[in-house]
Amino acid sequence: MSDPVIMQIRERYSTGRRIRDQQNQQQWDSRDEEAALNGLQSRKHKPEMRAGLLAESSAVILLLGFMCLLWILVLISVQQLISSSSPGHFNALRARKHLEQITSVGPRTVGSPENEITTVNYLLDQIEQIRSESKTGPHFITVDIQRPTGCFSLGGFTISCYDHVTNIAVKLQPKTSAQHFMLANCHFDSVPNSPGASDDAVSCSVMLEVLHSLVNLSMPLKHGVIFLFNGAEETKLQASHGFITQHPWAQQVRAFVNLEAAGVGGKELVFQTGPENPWLVQAYARAAVHPFASVVGQEIFQSGLIPSDTDFRIFRDFGNIPGIDLAFIENGFLYHTKYDTPERIHTNSIQRAGDNILSVLKHLVMSEELADSSEYRHGNMVFFDMLGVTLVVYPAHVGTIINYVVAVATMIYLGTKCILTSRVVLPLCDTSVLRRHMLCAAGRYICELVCAVCVLILSWVITLLTVLFVALLVKLMGRSMFWYSYFYAAICLYGSAAIGIIVLIHTLAKTRCRSTGRVDLAELFFDVSLLLWCCVLLFLTSCGWCSAYLPMMMVVFPLISKLLLSRHFRARGATLQYSVLYLMGLAIPYIHIMFLIRVIFEVFTPILGRSTSETPPDFIMALLVALATVILSSYFIHFIYLSRSTKWILAVLGSVFTLMFVLVGCGLFFPYSADPSSPRPKRVSVQHITRRFHSLNGSLQSSDSGFCINNQDYTGMQYITPYIPQINDSICTLCQEQLPYYGFPRKSWYLPAPEVSPKAPLEFQLLSRQETEGGTIKMTFEVKGPSHMSLYLHPHAGVSLSSWSFGGGTPGFNLSGKYFVFYSHGLDAAAWNFWFEIQPPKSSDASPDEGWISLAISAHYFSGSDGRSEQLESLLKRFPAWVFPASWISTYHMYRY
Repeated sequence: MSDPVIMQIRERYSTGRRIRDQQNQQQWDSRDEEAALNGLQSRKHKPEMRAGLLAESSAVILLLGFMCLLWILVLISVQQLISSSSPGHFNALRARKHLEQITSVGPRTVGSPENEITTVNYLLDQIEQIRSESKTGPHFITVDIQRPTGCFSLGGFTISCYDHVTNIAVKLQPKTSAQHFMLANCHFDSVPNSPGASDDAVSCSVMLEVLHSLVNLSMPLKHGVIFLFNGAEETKLQASHGFITQHPWAQQVRAFVNLEAAGVGGKELVFQTGPENPWLVQAYARAAVHPFASVVGQEIFQSGLIPSDTDFRIFRDFGNIPGIDLAFIENGFLYHTKYDTPERIHTNSIQRAGDNILSVLKHLVMSEELADSSEYRHGNMVFFDMLGVTLVVYPAHVGTIINYVVAVATMIYLGTKCILTSRVVLPLCDTSVLRRHMLCAAGRYICELVCAVCVLILSWVITLLTVLFVALLVKLMGRSMFWYSYFYAAICLYGSAAIGIIVLIHTLAKTRCRSTGRVDLAELFFDVSLLLWCCVLLFLTSCGWCSAYLPMMMVVFPLISKLLLSRHFRARGATLQYSVLYLMGLAIPYIHIMFLIRVIFEVFTPILGRSTSETPPDFIMALLVALATVILSSYFIHFIYLSRSTKWILAVLGSVFTLMFVLVGCGLFFPYSADPSSPRPKRVSVQHITRRFHSLNGSLQSSDSGFCINNQDYTGMQYITPYIPQINDSICTLCQEQLPYYGFPRKSWYLPAPEVSPKAPLEFQLLSRQETEGGTIKMTFEVKGPSHMSLYLHPHAGVSLSSWSFGGGTPGFNLSGKYFVFYSHGLDAAAWNFWFEIQPPKSSDASPDEGWISLAISAHYFSGSDGRSEQLESLLKRFPAWVFPASWISTYHMYRY
């Protein structure tokens, strides 16, 4: 053959050989790929074959035992009070005598003789005795009685004015004098109809004894202490404003401690500090004998979720000084009721509070920081106590670093796990095949992680929607607030529904994911919980919330325990040893979160029970229970996938829910109770009121009289109507938008009654009316009346308020066009004089019959014979025992100008 032919044959042969080699290589590659996949599956299921799953009963016993043990520890911590006292330290028995004496006079409203004379005289007598005992010691005491007058804005369009209210200021300092002072504040006045033992007579009793202890110290103090016993806190924080803005001693105050109450007895909680000034929290951490503080409480309170305020706000906003705010929070059901009596405050509770206040004040007045607090001003602190044993405190910027480090560590863990998962292939594979399968396995893990995140979030969303639907059914059945007296009934109803939904959804997910082993699913959902808590951690940290330490704890401890147990888990699965060690790793964050959950329910349950919001409180309660369930179950999802079955769990939860729903629907859980040992009163206010409406020329246009009954919770009068049939929804008043304050408070029932005739009736007159050079109309008025009065201003369409005498400023723009001024005075106060200027309408649209502005003045008689009437007393006797009616006499006069 010729050479070209031979060359052609060889080329065809070599080409065919190359094709066969490529085909063979592809076959080998496909075999390698199949082997790799088989290896991956075999390795994936190999631990599953070796690892055992938990029996359903074992899982339930472990989790229930774990939760019950932690809950017992929480209850022990909450109830732990100190009963011993050492000689020379705080004496709780002496403080209790002060408490009993102060409350023996009954309610102490501003302007009443009980508040302005009897209580003031008692406090002055005790202070004088303490001063006489200290004459030979290294300290001396100065006492000053202040009766200030002033006005200030509370924000929005509410003005608080006061005249001749009472402050007793006691200055304790070394005989060598002092330039820098701590302020300790309490208030001795109370709301009407309540003896005010916890709010706030016990704090004044504690302060008297702290004063006695400090003045008898043998070692002189480095700085001084001013003890402020203020007599007008319940009237919108007036006396503290009078002190901090007008008293000459206020200029020497560098920091303060405010003693308050939102409940009756128990532990006193530090629920806000600052602003900034981290040295105060550090001082409390070092000195407090029995610490109980939480930055979570501070951020909740300052968010406005709790409808309350304290003198802390006045000292902070008007005095620009930092402080510590403490309050008794237990048993808030009795707050501001007739049940707030000394007998309900345990002596050990007084001892505990006294030990803490005494130790903290001693520490602060001996510190260097007090002399130059501005040097230590900047920065916030993360602080929380561990079951009242110790207080954990660190700077917020350090907390931010810790949080981000924890978040990075979590991402490294998840990333490492993704890489390790992608390497579960046969090592004999070709490099390109290995790379392809690593990417495939990593992508599969990420997809599974995303799907698991969606399943977990879906279970939470469905859980929240379910409990809200149950709460809606409870409301529609007319059983709102069943939990007010039976808190654990709400836990059983909403908790069983929430847990049942979570278990059901993950049980369905477990049965549908048959391609993935149970152990791998359990591992996957642990990673999901870790990832979601890490996201919460990053969000709270980026928002600057100090409460971010909570998700940080929920990431650190589970992550560490999981890393330590990972090899054991992959080798042996869900053994008893693994399960116990896993739960032990959750113990610290879980016991702290359960403690906080208990405190939150302790505070918010009474608040929801006296809320007049249009939002049903059952919705809020259901959400709180559901959120607590979601938080606590986040790392327990792990056990749902490790449990062989959940059918009995679902059956029991379904039975509990059904039983509780039927019992609630049947009305077995009545919201209120008159049990003397644990009352749960329904709050209503009853005003025996006479209303008079005047025309433009000042003549009386119309009048009426009756009982204005104002409901203080969500249930209205549905439970009272069977006892007093006349009080029903047919007499429910409608808001009269054209009248100042709508003519009535909102949610009122008006029952006609005879006219009231106070012995000291309201005197109101227009002193002058003149047109200014600027074209405004200035009107000046004089009012003489009881110690509590309210002024309402309603400029008509096209008319605006340009200036007034309240607070020395220009009225802020108000879309509603209504302004409210609260006024109170002590004894021997002069007539109340005030003026305002209005800008008349620029057009002729205003009705000449209606005038330019409506003005209403309400007079409230809380004490003495003017605070009662025969008809009112007769009505009060008809209320059932579980109702607490706060009652008084009122008159309402409305004028147009």
